Amino acid sequence: MGLKARILSSKIPKALRVISKARSSKWFIITAVSIAIFTDTFLYGVIVPVLPFALTERAGIAADRVQFWTSIMLAAYSASLVVAAPISGYFADHSRSRQSPFLLGLLALSGGTVMLCVGKNIGILVAARVLQGFSSGLVWSVGLALLIDTVGSDQIGQAMGYVGIGINLGVLLSPLLGGLVFDRKGYYSVFAMAFGLIALDIILRLAIVERKPAVQASGLQEDTQSILTSNDNRESQRVSIENRHEGDIRQNNPTSKRRVPAAFRLLSSKRFAVAIFVSLVQAALTSSFDTILPLFVRDTFGWDATGAGLIFLPIAIPAVVSPVAGWISDRYGTRWLAAISLLLVCPFLVCLRYVTHNTISQKILLVGLLFGTGLCLNVILAPAMAEIAYVIEAKEKKTPGIFGPSGAYAQAYGLSCLAFAAGGVVGSIWAGMIVDRSGWSTVTWTLGLLSAVTVIPVVFWMGGRLRMGVRREGDEEAIEQTS
Repeated sequence: MGLKARILSSKIPKALRVISKARSSKWFIITAVSIAIFTDTFLYGVIVPVLPFALTERAGIAADRVQFWTSIMLAAYSASLVVAAPISGYFADHSRSRQSPFLLGLLALSGGTVMLCVGKNIGILVAARVLQGFSSGLVWSVGLALLIDTVGSDQIGQAMGYVGIGINLGVLLSPLLGGLVFDRKGYYSVFAMAFGLIALDIILRLAIVERKPAVQASGLQEDTQSILTSNDNRESQRVSIENRHEGDIRQNNPTSKRRVPAAFRLLSSKRFAVAIFVSLVQAALTSSFDTILPLFVRDTFGWDATGAGLIFLPIAIPAVVSPVAGWISDRYGTRWLAAISLLLVCPFLVCLRYVTHNTISQKILLVGLLFGTGLCLNVILAPAMAEIAYVIEAKEKKTPGIFGPSGAYAQAYGLSCLAFAAGGVVGSIWAGMIVDRSGWSTVTWTLGLLSAVTVIPVVFWMGGRLRMGVRREGDEEAIEQTS
């Protein structure tokens, strides 16, 4: 019995080490962050079809005031996100752990969803949207920074591609699934779906073991062991370990005592600004279809809610190419992939204006054009998100310590979150206003024009100012001098 007990006891620590290694693995953390961002975008959109019912039947709002309060709730969400994203990014960059603010975002998301589910007062519903906006700011800034901490610099684009799948599927599918479930199963069934997704998110976020602290702890242990076994150099090694990083910063960045805030440094970079703008445009193009496509297929083809939901599949299915787009960005740079995708999506968008009547050929044309549009939109997102990390990497390489010992990834992706949210609002308003005043054919060519115009700054500044023969893997300093 004693021998058996010893064997079992030796196997338990080994099993725990295997589990811990899996929980800190790249692919587990990529999966957890991707699902966290999918959950965030999904829970924002899945409530949209339910809001009119919640406002009129549960909160007692008059029918002619529903649009006003819907706008107020959108403004509350956006205002909360604007406040939360940069602040949470700053504190995450200066925190010893990414997971604590990451879990705080989950708590805010859960609380906001519960309040939307049970709330029968307009104040509670508005407060719920505020909590959801706060959660979005935390999840995007902290989650994407955690991802950068985990993957190597040569895999940033591919990792962002997997995140892009979550973003696009959450944005495109959530309003339609919300509407379908609400029509067939009722109000609480929508929230049952939401709480099931939150439960999965809770499990994954709690299971994460950050790789960065683990690596730091391992390095500290090795340094300590070296000190203890080397009597002659004990004190000099201890001082070197404690002050090495600080000394490097002072040597390479003499102005560190009056360091410019990271957000200001980033926004002053043309390269970073273009990456943020591309994220905004991609979000605007994607969200515009949520506004106009269901009504268009209803009026043109007489489709019900099920048909309106299924027509989003041609846009959503190409999301699987996002990791491939990210891999290409890692290997060949971001400029030409983003530029070609923005240019190619333009004719697909413009040609949507030729879908005008109810025939089989017109339906096939619509599906084909939407598939091409979805393919291009999914390709665009990965290089735009990866470019943000590349900018920070290039600046740190040129001037070590420019963002301080804590870095600026969380703050950078907090700004990206703001751009994506702003793009969602702009796209919905843009498409809704134009389709009301000028119709389907006009809104489609204006969206195509937006994508074509965006190509110009991408070609000139994405990846650094355009210089013939300069690649991202090559002369980083030449690229960054004009960014």
